[in-house]
Amino acid sequence: MSAVNLKGKDFLKLLDYEPSEIEYLVDLSADLKKKKKDGVDMTGELKGKNIAVIFEKTSTRTRCSFEVAAHDLGMQVTYLDPSASQIGKKESIADTARVLSRMFDGIEYRGFGQEVVETLALYADVPVWNGLTNEFHPTQMIADTLTIKEKFGHFKGLTLSYMGDARYNMGNSLMVTCAKLGINYVACTNKLYFPDKELVDTCSVIAKQSGSTITLSEDTDAVKGSDIVYTDVWVSMGEPEEAWKERIDKLLSYQVNPDIGVDHIRVLKGLVHIGCESNASPGFFSPSLAFFNQGLSGEIFLGGAGRKLKPHLRAAHHQGIAHVISRVTHVDKTNIIKPA
Repeated sequence: MSAVNLKGKDFLKLLDYEPSEIEYLVDLSADLKKKKKDGVDMTGELKGKNIAVIFEKTSTRTRCSFEVAAHDLGMQVTYLDPSASQIGKKESIADTARVLSRMFDGIEYRGFGQEVVETLALYADVPVWNGLTNEFHPTQMIADTLTIKEKFGHFKGLTLSYMGDARYNMGNSLMVTCAKLGINYVACTNKLYFPDKELVDTCSVIAKQSGSTITLSEDTDAVKGSDIVYTDVWVSMGEPEEAWKERIDKLLSYQVNPDIGVDHIRVLKGLVHIGCESNASPGFFSPSLAFFNQGLSGEIFLGGAGRKLKPHLRAAHHQGIAHVISRVTHVDKTNIIKPA
């Protein structure tokens, strides 16, 4: 595993990362996963460090992944949700970033607009990690790519098809990740749910550089020949319950079920099994489904918070924890000029 310098770099979206950096994070995750499986004690790596995890949107796997990974490396975690904090109410996002930076060595945010996590990173003096926004879900992407590498051993030349609502964080993040890593990406859905054209154009340029393609199609035959099929819940967190009727009407023909060939391809999904986006009978627990491994990969990936986070303290400043997915040491962000 070749060393990559990610010193002081926030983890907000994979558009900010080079392909070599993404692959480094996947390889680091694989290394940490093996160490955990082998029973290697890593609690001394980041002993004495503290991170804050902010969840404006609820979570099972992301929260558990962050907390277990932090504890595995010897860190302490403070969980904050809207009912237990003044974030965005009496205190601005900028002030929250300034205050938490003085108490914690890193900040995770899971919530709504991408602009919130970007603002946190702008004003924080410690690394900030995106645990999910409406637009992107980069931590999930490293978990997914680790699972893909475990199954196939490589990225380039594979084809991943996403079925369902491709406009939001999962569809966007998969398209970006595939373009960066040379994986052909197919968004197979009703045209009403195609991703944003500007992002498609950006990813198409990146894909051309990596030797892959971006395809948008309403024809379910576009999925044929795929190595991986991915789906997610059709109504995102925060959307009204009434949206379900429209989504079912428009997306039912894009349901992942045995008719698309689950016996011959790997199926991944954001693990929210409700029964519409995928059909549980008989395929939900088929050997071709890899999404339970995704959950473990997520915890291991988030545990790459820095196996060699060396002391680099300065007076009156906490040391920043390394990226949740990298073996980096803190850069003193107080030397960066930021708006008052």
